[in-house]
Amino acid sequence: MEGWMIIFIPIIALIVGVSLGFVSRWVFVERRTSLSRKYIQEISEKAEKEADAVRKEAQLQAKEILLNARTVAEREDREKKQEVQRRERRIQQKEEQLDRKLNNLERKESELRNKEKSLVAVENANVEKGREYDALIKETKSRLEKISGITAEEAKKLLIEMVENEAKLEASKRVKEIEQAMAEEANRKAQDIIALAIQKYAADYTAEHTVTVVNLPNDEMKGKIIGREGRNIRTIEAATGVEIIVDDTPGSIVVSGHNPVKREIARMSLERLISDGRIHPGRIEDIVAKTTKELENSLKEAGEKAVFDLDIHGIHPELVKLIGKLKYRTSYSQNVYQHSLEVAFMTGVMAAELGLNIKQARRAGLLHDIGKAVDHEVEGPHAQIGADLAKKFGESVKIVEAISGHHDDRPGNIMATLIQSADAMSSARPGARKETMEAYVKRVEELEKIAASFPGVEKAFAIQAGRELRVIVQPEKVSDSDAVMLSQGIAKQVQAQMTYPGQIKVTVIRETRAVELAK
Repeated sequence: MEGWMIIFIPIIALIVGVSLGFVSRWVFVERRTSLSRKYIQEISEKAEKEADAVRKEAQLQAKEILLNARTVAEREDREKKQEVQRRERRIQQKEEQLDRKLNNLERKESELRNKEKSLVAVENANVEKGREYDALIKETKSRLEKISGITAEEAKKLLIEMVENEAKLEASKRVKEIEQAMAEEANRKAQDIIALAIQKYAADYTAEHTVTVVNLPNDEMKGKIIGREGRNIRTIEAATGVEIIVDDTPGSIVVSGHNPVKREIARMSLERLISDGRIHPGRIEDIVAKTTKELENSLKEAGEKAVFDLDIHGIHPELVKLIGKLKYRTSYSQNVYQHSLEVAFMTGVMAAELGLNIKQARRAGLLHDIGKAVDHEVEGPHAQIGADLAKKFGESVKIVEAISGHHDDRPGNIMATLIQSADAMSSARPGARKETMEAYVKRVEELEKIAASFPGVEKAFAIQAGRELRVIVQPEKVSDSDAVMLSQGIAKQVQAQMTYPGQIKVTVIRETRAVELAK
């Protein structure tokens, strides 16, 4: 019995435990279900409240939009009505103005008819008086002819001759006075123009053509270049022949001097010293000597290249070196080396057209400005300096004469004339001397416009790149003596109204043609 009790007690306990667990699980699930229903009900009620709020807000916004649209429509309608009223008032005013103008026109038309009748009457009276005056003049002429013993035509000729002689005498005196006054005025104006040019242009020109800027890696390098007690900078200046300017400008120093070759040597030497970092008097002299030799070789190569490009042979090495030096020489902002090549090529082309020696022409053209390579070292005009150099280094007499005479008014030989023409073309072409195409065209048009403004001028042409103005006049309106005065007047007006390089030649052309057919 006790054995069975031992077996059934655990089983009964197990059954009771399972039953209690099932009951507690059921109670827990029921509680969770009740809470979930309550939570869902609360969420549903909250959602309905929010939906009602959104719906009411949307209704309010719709009403507001409708009200705004109605307000805008009413305002636009009012504005349109006001605009229509304004237009109606303007139309009414214009109609009133047109009525007034029509009345004025009718009144003026009536006045004009009355004036026309009055003028017809006055004209008839004038015609009658004119007949009386003609008869009186005729009678007076006949009486004068009887008294003087000469006819009216003879008297008219005598009077015209006297007036012409007096006018010519007065005109010649006046022209002489004007020429003298113009000479004095030209001298004074030339001085003013030169002074003004120096004030306005010399600063920029001098800064551009007499200084070179050398960039520095830092401002501490300025101290190294100056050196202890200025030893280094004095050594550089003595070795290169230029002036070194060290100022407050950050990151740069200025090399100043009129000799462009020496400035280039100084620039190259300074850049090498700065790059090397070792700056002392001994090193400076070595660098300057080495740079000078390299630059001389570079100049020689440039001269040899020019000679080779032009197919010229037998030029002295010193002249070749001077040709290379022209790379660092400018004239009126034009590089003289390139200018000499242009002149040489153009001179050769013109010589070929004329059947002359082409190589000789190119040789003379290349050497025509050789004096500018040393004109800062030798006194005198560059043409004469160049001729002396060419003669010294064995150039022929024709070449020497062409170089010396290429700026003369009457060149000594044909080669000098060709060089003069090529020199003018190279220097006067648009852009050669910092003159833009627009400025060149504007200057030419202004020249022709000034000439055309004078009475009796038929046509005007600016030629020779604006250096000459050809004016063709109507012979029946301008006499030979008037042509002289016309050329002076045009030249004076050009001087007063325009600014131009060099000088402009004004040529007035008067031609009378008499044509008759033999039948």
